[in-house]
Amino acid sequence: MSIRVGIVGISGFGGGEALRLIAGHPSFELVYAAGDGSAGSRLVERFPGAPTALANLVIEKWDPDALPHLDVLFASLPTGASADALSRVPEEVKIVDIGGDHRYAEGWTYGLADVWPERIRGARRVANPGCFPAATLNTLAPLLAGGLITPGNIVIDAKTGISGAGRGGGGSFGYAESNENLQPYGLLQHLHMPEMATSIEHLSGGSAAGLVFTPHLVPMTRGLLVTTYCRGSASTGQCLEAARDFYADRPFVRVTDRPPQTKWAAGSNLSFVSYAADPARDLVIGLGVVDNLGKGAAGQAVQNANLLCGLPETAGLGGAPLWP
Repeated sequence: MSIRVGIVGISGFGGGEALRLIAGHPSFELVYAAGDGSAGSRLVERFPGAPTALANLVIEKWDPDALPHLDVLFASLPTGASADALSRVPEEVKIVDIGGDHRYAEGWTYGLADVWPERIRGARRVANPGCFPAATLNTLAPLLAGGLITPGNIVIDAKTGISGAGRGGGGSFGYAESNENLQPYGLLQHLHMPEMATSIEHLSGGSAAGLVFTPHLVPMTRGLLVTTYCRGSASTGQCLEAARDFYADRPFVRVTDRPPQTKWAAGSNLSFVSYAADPARDLVIGLGVVDNLGKGAAGQAVQNANLLCGLPETAGLGGAPLWP
């Protein structure tokens, strides 16, 4: 079965990762690529390693009113750039929005695929979680659903590779500024805060008031690690057991006894979670690792598209992480 797919925003890091995964997908056929600055180029000019079958596909100027016949459209556009345009895409075209405009928007399903796959199956419009929420919510979900932690006053300390800033991230994220450097950013107002707070409340049935989230850029290309500090009297063993039960039938989440590392997930759609708890201090620490371009963006987007299309959830996503 050939499913015709397109990617808009293909020249960005998220769009390029989607291209890599779709090129090896057993059912998806890339027939449309779109961008703005890259329009008119062949894929091989933007991606010299593009597969031969796709090398001469011409990147078109993004115009939602002039789409070819598509079954699925992946949109990887900057926040604020997709809401109006995607509203003009025909209803019969399924959309996975990797960008930030439709998370918890009316008419869109929030695509936290490892936690709520049943909500995604049969949907037509799916909003991919942000990279930080993907790691954070996969870590917290078993604890919140099981009542092992309180949903309020959670502190999230997060580190991501420079590709998390996007290809158009600006001059402050260049090599000279980023190498041998650690940069906090988006304090108190990061765009991922609302979706994390809303998801925490949905998972727990309680209030996420007091949520604190501080992201940092670290001098590596890709990878994301979150450390969450929560209140709860559960032991380390109870947290690990709850997570293993919660993710027992989920193909991409690995629960580990030892703290995960970013290289474990590099180039993959895997999500690693682990815990350390001190009941005497009413403290639970949750650790989560994803590849910010994999599970944090294009990997989860393909996983969501598989669910939309009734395919095996793992289709095109079985590759092992890069190591070393």
